[in-house]
This record gives sequence, C-alpha cells and structure tokens, in this order.
Amino acid sequence: MKILTGNSNRPLAEAISAYLNLPLTKASVRRFSDLEVFVEIQENVRGEDVYVIQSTSYPANDNMMELLVALDALKRGSANRITAVIPYYGYARQDRKSGPRTPISAKLVANLITASGADRVLTLDLHAGQIQGFFDIPTDNLYAAPVFTKDIVEKFDGEPLTIVSPDVGGVVRARAIAKRLDADLAIIDKRRERAGVSEVMNIIGDVDNRVCILVDDIVDSAGTLCNAAEALMEAGAKAVSAYVTHGVLSGGAVARVSSSPLQELVMTDSIQATEAVRVAHNMRQISIAPLLGEAMARIAEARSVSSLFN
Repeated sequence: MKILTGNSNRPLAEAISAYLNLPLTKASVRRFSDLEVFVEIQENVRGEDVYVIQSTSYPANDNMMELLVALDALKRGSANRITAVIPYYGYARQDRKSGPRTPISAKLVANLITASGADRVLTLDLHAGQIQGFFDIPTDNLYAAPVFTKDIVEKFDGEPLTIVSPDVGGVVRARAIAKRLDADLAIIDKRRERAGVSEVMNIIGDVDNRVCILVDDIVDSAGTLCNAAEALMEAGAKAVSAYVTHGVLSGGAVARVSSSPLQELVMTDSIQATEAVRVAHNMRQISIAPLLGEAMARIAEARSVSSLFN
C-alpha cells in the first residue's frame, strides 16, 4: 500500500500518513513555466495498491489537473490498483441540468477521473448522494456525521439541543445527526416572494431557548448560514453554532461568519484552512484524517467500510 499526495491539502495527507504509519510516496508535482502540470513518481509503484489524496478545492481546475495527471502517471507506472481519495469533490454542485443548455459537470469530472486510470474512488459527504452513480467504478462516500457527533457531545453535553437544516435539501443529513444525538430537528424554509425582495425564513420546529446546531455539507459564501443563524436567534434560540463538512469559504465568507451571530463554525479539514480561517475567533477545523485513514486501511484489507457508520 502506498500513499501519494498532490498540493491541494498536504497537511491532511501527512495526518493520514501518520495514522496509517506509512510514509508518503516520493513524488514531484510541479508546474512548467506556462503552468502546465507535471507529475513524476520517484518510487517504484509496479503492482502496488496506491491511494492518491487530492481535494479538488480552490484553485479547483489546477488541483483537478494534478489529480488526473497523477492518476495517469501511476497507471503508466503499472500500479496494480489506484484509488482516488478526494476529501472534497469539486463540481459536485453541478449534479443536474439546472436550465436549458447547462452541463452536468459532476458527471464530466467522474468520467475524467475514470478515464485517467482510477480503479476506485473514496470521497466524503458528496453534495448529492446520486453522484456515486455517475462513476462506473466502485465509489465509497464517507460521512462526517460520526466525527461531528463526537465533537457535539463533548462540547454541548447536557444542553437542550436542536439540529437545524438550513434548507429543505439538507434534511436527510440533519436528521441523521439528530438521530445519533437523540436531539430535536428543525428545518428552515427559505422563500423569496418576488424578485428584488429579501428571503423570508420560516422555521419549522421548536428552537425557543434551545442551543441550535446548523448542519450542512458545504459553506461557500456563508450567506445562507449567517441568515439562518440570525433567523434562529430572532426566534428565541439560546445560541447558534454550525457544523459543515467542506469549508469552501470564497469571497468575503470569513468576514461574514466572523460578524454573524454564529457562536462557532466547525468544519473538517477536507479543504486546507487559509490564514484568515486560522485566525478567525469563531471558526475551527476538526480532522477527518482518522476517518479517511481507517477507510483506506479497510479497502486495502478488503474489510467493510460501511461498518464505520454503524
């Protein structure tokens, strides 16, 4: 078993390497002067079971090409089995035709990964579960729920909790965590009455004098999350925190979260934290290295991955 990493999230790859007690495979991932990606594997991989760790986060296209070129290099190096470990699967939000003449980019990316030589994919909290079906190779979609549940129990033990989905589409994810914690569930229904009029937040469920925990898979601009936190506080919530798997945090998202009513925004390290995230007073990352490392070990030893979540 060998572990290879690109440049998207080296600290996570090193943490997984430490968990598995396996050194990272020596490789050179660099750019030519015109910014073309070049990957050179500096160890023998013939007949090996190789795991390539690479999130396709910002800059998404650069990191995507690093992954594809690394997969091709391993295939041409006669690796026995190649698993693409993608903690954050970019382009996942383009999982259907949202209008006429629009792409389904999540499927295109799945085709590219398969064509580049991947035999298997391991990822975390896909934006939509059906993306698993976009691949014609075995695909394991892990869930951050057990990691979040453990942290919530340690931090909020004894508090009256309500798990909140910030939109109707995330109800299944929020319900799974609420069930694990034996907590109440609430849903925020966003409605825009007409163009140019701000959204109305209707809260379905009891949040009065309760600690509310928003649960989502991706935080990008953080507008929805911050608006939801304000609506919950106005509805009488005691405090509001958020647990999100992938901290994309583009544009002014960090400043928006810092000035919001959110007591804390907790994210996994599927995307490497920027300096702004590291110094923010109400933002924190928790590691998914043990979860990914254990899943990789189980795949290598042909053991059950689904039993991780029982």
